[in-house]
Order: sequence, then C-alpha cells, then structure tokens
Amino acid sequence: MNILFIGDVVGSLGREMIKEYVPKLKEKYRPQLTIINGENAAGGKGITEKIYREFLECGVQAITLGNHAWHNREIFEFIDDAKYLIRPANFPDNNPGKGIVYIKINQDLVAVINLQGRTFMQTIDCPFKKADELIAEARKKTSFIVVDFHAEATSEKQAMGWYLDGKVTAVLGTHTHIQTADNRILPGGTAYMTDVGMTGPYDGILGVEKDMVIKRFLTNLPVRFEVPKAGKSQLNGAHITVDKNSGMSKKIERILINDDHPFFS
Repeated sequence: MNILFIGDVVGSLGREMIKEYVPKLKEKYRPQLTIINGENAAGGKGITEKIYREFLECGVQAITLGNHAWHNREIFEFIDDAKYLIRPANFPDNNPGKGIVYIKINQDLVAVINLQGRTFMQTIDCPFKKADELIAEARKKTSFIVVDFHAEATSEKQAMGWYLDGKVTAVLGTHTHIQTADNRILPGGTAYMTDVGMTGPYDGILGVEKDMVIKRFLTNLPVRFEVPKAGKSQLNGAHITVDKNSGMSKKIERILINDDHPFFS
C-alpha cells in the first residue's frame, strides 16, 4: 500500500499547488490513500466547505486540521456532515467534528487520526492518552493507522513517534511549516517525520508575507500578517510504502517541489 501525505496547505497558492500536483503525484506514486492537512487553506487560517470539496475533487481522501480549525466560522455549519474532515481528537469532547475517520481502500480500512500537541500551544486534553484510546479502537478494525500530530515542539513530536512506534503505520508531524530531514522507519516499523512541511508561498516566512514578519522582529510592534496571493509556490509532503500484511511501514521519502527542486515524474 502507498500513502501520500501533503503538509499544511496555506492560502490560494497552496490550493493551486494541490490542484496542479496531486494528479501528477498520484501518477508517480500510485497511492491508495492521499491525505492533506488543510487547516490553513482559507486565507491562511481555517477551511471552508467549498475548499473542502475542492480537495476531495482533486483526489484527496482525508483532510486533517489543527489549531486553526475554528478560525473560519463557516466550519461550524458543515464539519459534522463532512465525512472526511478530521479535527484534533484531543480537543474537548464538546467540540464538533471528529478526530478519527476510516477510509476504505479496496477490502481494507485505513484509520486516520488527528492529534494536537500542548507544548507552546493551547492547553487541551492529553494527546498521548487520546492516542491510546483511539488506537485501541482502531486496532479492532484495521492494522493501518496514520497519525497527523499537529504540534510545535520537535521534542513532543519525537516523543509521540517513539511512544507509538510499532502501534501505528505512521506518525507525521505538521504545524511548523518547515520540512525536516529526519524521515525514517522506527525500529517497530512506524514511519516517522517530525514535520512534513507546508504547501503554499515559497518566498514568505511560514506562509505569510516576509516583510511583515521581519518588521515584527525588528520593532516588536503588532503587525497584520498577510498570506501572499501571488508569487512562487512550493509543495511539501511524504510518500510512505506500507507492508500489506503487517500494516507497518517499509519506506518513507520526503517530497519537496519548488523552483529550486522541480518536480520530475
């Protein structure tokens, strides 16, 4: 089984990269499952129903979220009906939406779980305990389990990777928007990567206009961050090869597409 995971999609440039390159990546890697993190897809924060449906039309089968899940209030109108939209499972129980979905791939089910870290982020329920709970549930149905861990601290992400090694197919970090070069298969067979990176503006800083970010550092004054709507773009992600019998991973490779790293089919 092949799984394609694409990192945080930011703004219109990120959405255009999804439209252009998901078909090409599918042709190259032949994934049975394609997942993207879409929490920044609507102008840099949140997601709309229109964008959600556009991603599905591109061939995406699951869309994870993160700390910006509720920033576009339209989400409250459709998230409970969006079967393939996943918000962090360790949000409080009274939050709308769900933290795990099951995708049917031929005769198999793949569980996709979204969790959010707590270090340098909001104080929410423990992602480790929630992981235990959901993995125990998923294991009754499938051995294919993919975790998107949306977290700030690399230490917390690494801790989650080691904690879940041998229990899940993959632990893939999102949120920090910088692709890390530590993709590996852990001893128990879990594919791991601290952060898969972002998909969107290439010449910004974490997906927003660089001049505003630099001004903030120079002055310490509040500034309004804007997501570029034109310019160079990038796509970051990962491709995972999974053993069909065990549900454990055999290989994980980084995907990096930008002006300096052009796509080759």
